[in-house]
Amino acid sequence: MALEQFSDVVQRCQTIQDENFSPVDFDLFQSAGKTCIEQGDGAQVLSIIIDDKNTNIVRCMGWNLLEPLVKVLLKKEDKNRPHCHAIFTHIIEVCSSKELVVGLLEQVEEAESDAIAEVIILLLRPLQTVLLKLGKKKSSSVGMALSTVLGQVAQLPVPLSKEQEEDDVFGLCRCCTALLDFIRPFVEEVKENIKHSRSVSRDDELKGEILKFCMKSLSEPLLEVQLKDPDTLEQSPLRDFATEILVILSSIGEPLPNLLCHNMLRKREVPGFLEEEVRYPKESLACLAHLLFVKHIAMDIFPAVLSPIFLLQCNMEYVELLLSRTEESWLQKGLELYEKSLVRVEDCSLPVDLLDLKPFFSVPQNLVKVMTLCPVQTVRTKGLSVFQLSIDKFTTEAKYKLFRCLLKTSEHAGVEGYIIKNIKNQIDLSLGPGNENEWFLGKHLLPLLHQVLRLPQGPETDLLHNLDRIMESLNLLRYLLIRDKEWENETGIWSELHKIEDSFLKPLRMGLNMSKAHYEAELKNAKENKKSSGTESKAAACTVTVENERLPNMTPEMQLQVLQSALFTFDLIESVLARIEEIAEAKGRV
Repeated sequence: MALEQFSDVVQRCQTIQDENFSPVDFDLFQSAGKTCIEQGDGAQVLSIIIDDKNTNIVRCMGWNLLEPLVKVLLKKEDKNRPHCHAIFTHIIEVCSSKELVVGLLEQVEEAESDAIAEVIILLLRPLQTVLLKLGKKKSSSVGMALSTVLGQVAQLPVPLSKEQEEDDVFGLCRCCTALLDFIRPFVEEVKENIKHSRSVSRDDELKGEILKFCMKSLSEPLLEVQLKDPDTLEQSPLRDFATEILVILSSIGEPLPNLLCHNMLRKREVPGFLEEEVRYPKESLACLAHLLFVKHIAMDIFPAVLSPIFLLQCNMEYVELLLSRTEESWLQKGLELYEKSLVRVEDCSLPVDLLDLKPFFSVPQNLVKVMTLCPVQTVRTKGLSVFQLSIDKFTTEAKYKLFRCLLKTSEHAGVEGYIIKNIKNQIDLSLGPGNENEWFLGKHLLPLLHQVLRLPQGPETDLLHNLDRIMESLNLLRYLLIRDKEWENETGIWSELHKIEDSFLKPLRMGLNMSKAHYEAELKNAKENKKSSGTESKAAACTVTVENERLPNMTPEMQLQVLQSALFTFDLIESVLARIEEIAEAKGRV
C-alpha cells in the first residue's frame, strides 16, 4: 500500500511544471517514502529515486527521507541497509545543499543519547561533502554544523582511565578523530586565503567559525579530559585531538603566544565581528595554557623567549578561573598549571607589587578553599603543596604582606596555623647571620605578631576548634623567647611581652581554666551516669552537649573517650603555656 502511494505521488509530480509542488505533495512523498523504507522496500524506492525522470522531484523532496534512512544505516545487520545506503548517497549528490545541511543537522540534534557518537560518525563525511558544494557562501553553514556537532559531542561521557579511552565505549575518541577529518578542508581553505592575501583578516568569516570551533573544543571536551602522557597511553586520540586544535589555531593566524597573553595584551576596544570575551573565552584559554605548560602539547611551535615571571602573570587569570570552580577536573588542572608556572620562577623573586593585581590576591584565597573544602584528599594535599610553593616564590616583603592578608581572610584555624608556622620560619631565617631584613624583625614584625598572638573571641574562644592556630601561636612565642636574647631583642618581642600577656596569655589561661572545668564536670557526670545505669548502658545511645553544641548520639564509652581526649588536648596547651610563663618569669619580666 505504501509503495503504491509513493509511486503514485512521484508519477503525479512528474507532470507538474517548474517544480511547483504543493505542501500535500511533500507530505505524501515523505510519509509514503518513510513507510516503504521502514517496511524493507528499499530496493523499490531506490529504483524510483535513481530514475532520471524523477531527478527534479528528488532534488526538491529527497532530503525529507533522511530520517528513516539514517535509522536503517545505523543498523549494521539490516538487510535493507545496502539499498538505503545507495538512496542516501544519491540524495546527497542531487539534493539542494542548503536543505541537506539542515536535514543532516536535524538528525544529529535528534539523535538518541546512546546513538550520538554513531550518528555523528555516520553523517560527518556526507555533511562535509554538502558544505564544500556551497562554495564561498558556506561560512555560516560550516559554523552551524560545527556548533551543532560539538553540542552533541559535549554530552558524551569523558573517559577517566586509560582503559576507558582505549575501549572508547561512548565514542568520544572516535568523534574527535572524525571532527578533525571533517574540518581539515576548511582549515586548508583559510590557510590558502592567508597565503594569497599575505595577512590575516579578522573579518574572514570562515576563519572566525574555525576559531569558534577550536575555542569550544578547548572548553568542551578538552577542559574536562585528563589527558594521558605517552608513557601511559602511547596512542591517545584525545591527545592527538588536543594537539591538532593547537596546530589549527596557529595555522589560521592565531599565534599561541598571543592567545596565551591575550588577557594581558588586549585593548579595551578591538574591531571585529565578535566581541573579545566571546571570541576568546577565558576557560578555553585556560585549557590552552594547561595543554602548553603541563602537557607540553605543541610546545615545538611556542617560543621559549618569554620570562618565567611574565608567563606566570599570563597564566594567573587562568589559574584563578580554574581554582574558583568546584569540579575536580578544573581544580586539578588549576593546581597543575599554577605549579608548572611557579617552578620556572626563582625563589624569593616575585615582587610585592604583584599582590596588587587581582589574580595574585584571589588565587591564595582560592587555594585556601581547595585545601579546606575539596572532598578529594589528593586534591587537598596537592593544594597545600602548591600553596607552599607559591609562598616560597615571593620576596620577603611580599611574604609579609601575603601573611597579613591571609590571616585576616582565611577563617580556618588549620590554615592560620600553617601561616603562623611559615612566619616562624621567616623569623628564624631573618635571625640567621647575613639574613637580616626589616620585615620579619623589629618594627614591621610587631604588628604581625600582635595579629598572630591573640584569641579570636578572647576567653570565650573555642579552644578545640582553634587548636591549630593556638598551638602554632604558642610555639612561635616560645621560640621567640628562647631564640631572641633579651639584651638583643632583635624581634622586639621583649618590649611587647606585657602587651602580649594581656591580649593573649591571660585570656588563654582564663579560657583554658573555663574549658577544663566544664569538660571535667561533663566527664564526672558521664562516669556517674554509666555507673548508675548498670550494664544496660553499654548498648544504649546517649547525647552530650559541649560548649552549647549537641554532639551526635554516642555510646557511653564513646562519650568518655571524647571528653578524655578534649582534656588531654587542654593539658597539651597548658604545658606549652606553662613553659612560656616559666621562661618569661626566669627573665623577670612577668
